Parts: sequence; structure tokens; C-alpha cells
Amino acid sequence: MNENIMEKIVSLCKRRGFIFPGSEIYGGLAGTYDYGPVGSHLKQNVRDQWRYTMTHMHDNIVEVDASILMERKVWDASGHTSAGFTDPLQECKKCHKRWRADHLTEEGKTKCPECGGALTETKRFNLLVKTHLGPVEDDSTLTYLRGETTQGIYVNFASVVETMRMRIPFGIAQVGKAFRNEITPGHFTYRMREFEQMEMQFFVHHSEADKWFVYWRQERMKWYVDLGINPDHLRFRPHEKSELAHYAKAAEDIEYLFPFGWHEIEGIHNRGDWDLSRHSQFSGQDLSYQDEKTGEKFIPYIIETSAGADRATLAFIIDAYEEVEGGRTTTTKSVKEIETVLRFDRRLAPIKVAVLPLSKKDALIALAQDVAQMLRKNWIIQYDEAGSIGRRYRRQDEIGTPYCVTVDFESLEDKKVTVRDRDTMKQERVVVAELKQYLQEKFSL
Repeated sequence: MNENIMEKIVSLCKRRGFIFPGSEIYGGLAGTYDYGPVGSHLKQNVRDQWRYTMTHMHDNIVEVDASILMERKVWDASGHTSAGFTDPLQECKKCHKRWRADHLTEEGKTKCPECGGALTETKRFNLLVKTHLGPVEDDSTLTYLRGETTQGIYVNFASVVETMRMRIPFGIAQVGKAFRNEITPGHFTYRMREFEQMEMQFFVHHSEADKWFVYWRQERMKWYVDLGINPDHLRFRPHEKSELAHYAKAAEDIEYLFPFGWHEIEGIHNRGDWDLSRHSQFSGQDLSYQDEKTGEKFIPYIIETSAGADRATLAFIIDAYEEVEGGRTTTTKSVKEIETVLRFDRRLAPIKVAVLPLSKKDALIALAQDVAQMLRKNWIIQYDEAGSIGRRYRRQDEIGTPYCVTVDFESLEDKKVTVRDRDTMKQERVVVAELKQYLQEKFSL
């Protein structure tokens, strides 16, 4: 894969309703993107699969939905207001563009890569996004949009233990938005200023931390592979000692081979007992846990799995992307160049079934709409009657729809429709009355 493929994917995402540039009609806002109708379904499916694996399949993991706005002291306790949550910043004295110093080459640390102007000395830049609550904007009303979802889990730790009667080992999961004032957002949706995280904090006795770190490391890699990512495009990267946060006992990233290189899509961390200890200290509340059987009272260690919903969605799009030389469709003679197909796992596919009347004859449209309405009770359906059937097949291939159902003139007589498989291109005639069962069996494979 290469940068040229990335350009094609960005173009496809806009053309087919996956992802649009944020505030585009006003010239755009750097580091923000909007998910279109198709992309919204895809990202929701990614979130749903994460929840299914991380909470539904475990009786000792629950989910919370904490507020984006929290008391400012939360971020003091977490260390986000200290120098540890900053990026090195240099600014061009000529064009005033800002750069992350650690992203510049040694030769480029004195000259602007954009215009060649001189750069300022490196300054530390805090990544938290500031806001004010109340009618007066002064230091007393200053707070932040959360820089990560994790802290919302920690501040609710005691309440969850009490209300849900949780017993160690157990986990608390959360999916939600986070905000970081990135100096240099880029690589499409890989690095944004507003993004979504899928995180789970697993609370354990310190004696079992290593065991659970290995367990979650393996489980999280399996999740990507099970949903269709090529294992050759995934790897673990252990953090060097110099990279580890001062409180971290161990940390590994799951990296994906993007067209722009190997980059993190998820982190697995042994955070020790630092987080709950800090919140105990800053809040004055005892966040220790007492074992009912042994009577031992201790601050739990935390094994964290932290995945990016946007990064995962982008990785699934890239890995599903395939170009077919000479085309796949045989019904359209005018299009025989390269055709594109997104081979999503059926669980992730944003549109599950497309219903296509062969022509705009009233009788065909009426039957096709009846079929679409019947299927909508079970799946996300797209009804499409615009253009030749070959072009409609191609549009569905480009958004990764697993099955196309075509209603033709024979359907009016034999009450059957043609079902086309995205991957095999095989077509089968299926009785309309049996169509739902037929598709249910296909989606259960």
C-alpha cells in the first residue's frame, strides 16, 4: 500500500457518503471530519462489535457513559494539566504555521517545511481543549473538554463497585468523544482534534496484573483479525523504557500498516495503582477495594485497553479496499476499467442488503419496495432505482454491501428475486417468501 491508495480512499469516502471534511462549506476546520450516512452506519457497527466483545460476552465488565465535562481537579489528578500532557511546538516566524518539533527532521528544526522561514525555539503546548462554564470567563470558570474517556471511569469506580456489586477482577468500559488540541492533525481521520475512544479499564489484584495484561493483549489482537483485518497488517510494538509513562508497568501498542506506515490503533497498558491513588489523594475519597473473602484492602492495579473508534474504522476501510483490474460487472459494457470493492466483514458492512428493481416500471417498483420494506425489519437496507443495473451493482460494491437483491420482470410471474453475492459474484434465484430466511442463514455464516 502507498500514499496513492490513501488518496483514492479519501476520495471514495467523500464520494460514497462515508466521511466528509468538517465545516466544508466554510472552507473546512482542520482536524475535524463528519461521518456521512454510510460512514455513520459503519462506525456504529465498529462500536457495536466492540461492545459485543468487551461487555456482552463478559459477565464481569460493565459500561458507563460519563460526562464530557468534569471538575477541573480531575485533570490535575490525572496529570493532564502538567508538562506530561504537552507536545513540543515550534512556530514559523514568517508564515506563522505551527509544527510539532518531534515530527520535524533534525535539519528541519530551524526552517519551516512550508515556506523556509525561521522557526522559534521549542515551547511546550498543552493538548487539553479549554472552555468556560457560566456567564463569566475567568480562571474560576475554566475547565476542559475531556482529553480521554478513561478518567470518567476512574471517578465512577466506587459508585460502580457499590451499585453493581462488582468483585475483582472486573472491568468498566466506555465509548465516547474526546478532544485534543493537536498541533498537526493529519492522515485523514487518523489524527483528529475531536475523536472517539473505546476504552476498558480492568481492575485486578497486583499479583495478577501480568497475567491479565497478557490476556487482554491477546484478546484485543484477536478482535481485529476476527473482523477481517489481514494479520500481516497488524503487529505488537512494546514500548521502550524511555517511552513508558512514569507510572506504567508495561505498555504495548497494536499497530496497523496504513498506507502512510505502521501506526497505533490500540494500546494495552498496565497502569499500576497510580490512577486510583491519585484520585483518592486529590478528591479526599477512599478509592481502595476490600476483598470480601480475605479482608485485604488495596488500591487495584489497572489493565487498560484503549482503542480509537475512528482509527479502527479507517483501518477496516483500508483493509477492505480492493481494486479489480478490468472490472467485475458483466452487465455494463461501457465500464471495463478498474472497479473498486470494499470487502467488509458482514458484521461491519454499513448497508447489509440493496434492493434494486431492474427498471422503473410501476409493477417492478411496487414489488421491489415491498421487498425492501420486508427486509428493513432485520437489516439496514438501501433501495436504489437510479441508473443501469450494472452501475447500481458497482455503487454497492464501493460501499461494501454484501448482497444485492434484484427484482426483474420474471419476479412478477415466479415470485422470485435474484440475490447477488458481493464477493463471489454468484447469483441465485430465491423465492420472495423465503428471502428473509435465506439472508439470515447467509449473515449467520
